[in-house]
Parts: sequence; structure tokens; C-alpha cells
Amino acid sequence: MATLAKTRLVPRSGVLSSSKSQIIPTSRVTFGVSPVAVTAVRYNSGGSGGLNFFQSSRNAPRPANTIIRFVPQQTAYIVERMGKFNRILNPGIAILIPIIDKIQYVKSLKESAIEIPSQSAITADNVTLDIDGVLYIRVFDAYKASYGVEDADYAVQQLAQTTMRSEIGQLSLDHVLKERQQLNVNITQAINEAASDWGIKCLRYEIRDIHPPANVLEAMHRQVSAERSKRAEILDSEGHRQSAINIAEGRREAVILASEAEKAEVINRATGEAQAILLKAEATAEGIRKISHAIAESPKGADAVSLQVAEQYVEAFSKLAKKSNTIIVPSQLGDIGGWIASGMGIYNKIKESTSESLATSAVSGEITTPGESVTPTKKE
Repeated sequence: MATLAKTRLVPRSGVLSSSKSQIIPTSRVTFGVSPVAVTAVRYNSGGSGGLNFFQSSRNAPRPANTIIRFVPQQTAYIVERMGKFNRILNPGIAILIPIIDKIQYVKSLKESAIEIPSQSAITADNVTLDIDGVLYIRVFDAYKASYGVEDADYAVQQLAQTTMRSEIGQLSLDHVLKERQQLNVNITQAINEAASDWGIKCLRYEIRDIHPPANVLEAMHRQVSAERSKRAEILDSEGHRQSAINIAEGRREAVILASEAEKAEVINRATGEAQAILLKAEATAEGIRKISHAIAESPKGADAVSLQVAEQYVEAFSKLAKKSNTIIVPSQLGDIGGWIASGMGIYNKIKESTSESLATSAVSGEITTPGESVTPTKKE
């Protein structure tokens, strides 16, 4: 066996260290005659004696290769046997063979967030935007996440940036600002299509900030101000228009209601006058019937009628003299008896004509006793 001739440890740049352990690349060590390059590993003084070795930013530190291991919840251990993949240790107790078995990768199965740094993207209308976001991912296949990609987090981050630039390049600035949610969905779908071979699933992508250039922001502010002024003028004109319409409709309704009220008033007045005339005529007829009946039954009814006619005759001449300058004087002004005789002559003529008409009606069968119906006869 070759003897150790000389060992010299010289630290170089790029040393990976932590509070518990250090991995220090060193210079060459000579074993016997042939020089070979080795790496000196400094173990921590306490704990399990594991290496502080990270495959990526999401990987937990690799534990020591002891016989009995307890795998934490939501964690997967990738075990290699003699340099070849052997199995995946699920949460719980696990038995390892020292020297032969080795825990090569440790993968967390929890959901984690990756911050996507701000980057420039050009929209379809040639506007440069600075956009950053947050990507939420989870490992669903520990084997693919370990052997399918060198650094899963870095690969997913770069994929998210390129996908975001590609999606934004298909949209205008207005659509980018309005359809942020749809843009997040499109980026998530594109990442999942590419990252499925890496054992990683993108749960969602959220755009945090969109920063347009200063001149674009100023133009957007002017556009918003002009749009608001336009809407204010439109609303003002619509208000005046609606007000004029309401006033015109109110006037029209007022005119219609006034005409209907006037119509109802005229109808009611005419109806009232007609009823008044009818009632007055009925009352007059009833009075005449009663007077006629009283005159016919009274022995001195004719004298009473003569007296009433004379009084009315004199009263009529007195009224005529008051209302007009022209006075009609009877030929026998001083003969009061002549006046009465003239009035009685008129009364007798009316009575005779009435009697003749009643007689004619009785002959023709048109007069019936009270309570009987009148049935006119048809002459052949």
C-alpha cells in the first residue's frame, strides 16, 4: 500500500460553509507517487454529523447515513445504493444499510413560493413594462425533481420569466392591465406543461406590480381625465334632456287632466240642468192637474179662476210698464170688468178646446181610466 508522502491543505475561492459544517475545496494531495485532487470535508462538532449540502434552495440538508432514520412529514428522502437510485423514503421510520445506502437528495413536498424578480417585457403595442410576480409550486414527484433537472427552482424561475414575457408580448397594454387574472392563468398553464417532466406542479402565478414608463403613465392619466370629463358632460346633457322630457310630459298630463275635468264638468252641468227642467216640468204638470181637478170639483171654481186670471192680467201689465218705455194699453183701460171678461173668454176657449180633444180621444179609445194601460188602435 502506498504511503502518504505529504499533505498540504490550501483553501481556495468558492468555499461553501455554514455555522455547522464546511466543505472546502483544497489543493492537491500526494499519495505515494501519483498526485490526485481531493476535497477536504469538515464535519460539525455536534448534531447528527450530517453534511450541510444543498441541491437547490428548496432542498433540506442531507441527513447522516445512519442505520435507522425518521423521515419527517411532507418530506421525501431519495436513497441511492452504491451510486444508483434505490428507493424513496416516505414519512416515518426507515432502515438503511451503512456504507452501501446513501441519502442523496431530500425533497420537501410542501407548497412553496418563489419570488420572480422584476423584468422588462414588451407588449403587442410596443410598450416596455417592468413586471414582477410570485410563483407558488409543489413537488409531486420526488424522483423527477431529483433526477429530471439540475436545479428545479432555478429552472422554474427562468421558465416563469420567459413565459411571462411571451404572454405579455401577445397582449396590448390595455389588455395587460385589464386581464391580469387571465394572464396569470395562461402563465400557470404554460409552466405546468413544461415543468411536468421535472416533477413540479405550478399551483398559481400572481403578478405583483406592473410599472409602465413615465410617459405612458402621464398619457394614461390624461386619458382618464379626458374620459371622466366626457362622461360628466354626457351625464349633464342626459340630465337636461330627461328634465325637459319630464317637464313636457307633465304639461301634457296637466292639459289632458284639465280637459277631462272640463268635459266632466260640462256633462255634469248639462245633466243637472236636464234633470232640473224635467223635475220642474213634472212639478208644473202635477200642479196643473191638481188645479184642474180642484176647479172641476169645486162649485165656485170658475169664479176663483176668473179672479186669479184677472190678478195675473193686471200684474203682467204692471211689469210691462216697468221694464220698457213702450206700454201696451188695452182699449178699455178703465173697464176692469172688461179685462176680467176677456181673461175668462180666453180661459173658456182653452177649456172648450181641451174638452173637445178629450172627447175625440175617448171616441178613438186612447183615454183610459187611471191604472189601465194605453193601447193605441190601428186604423185600417
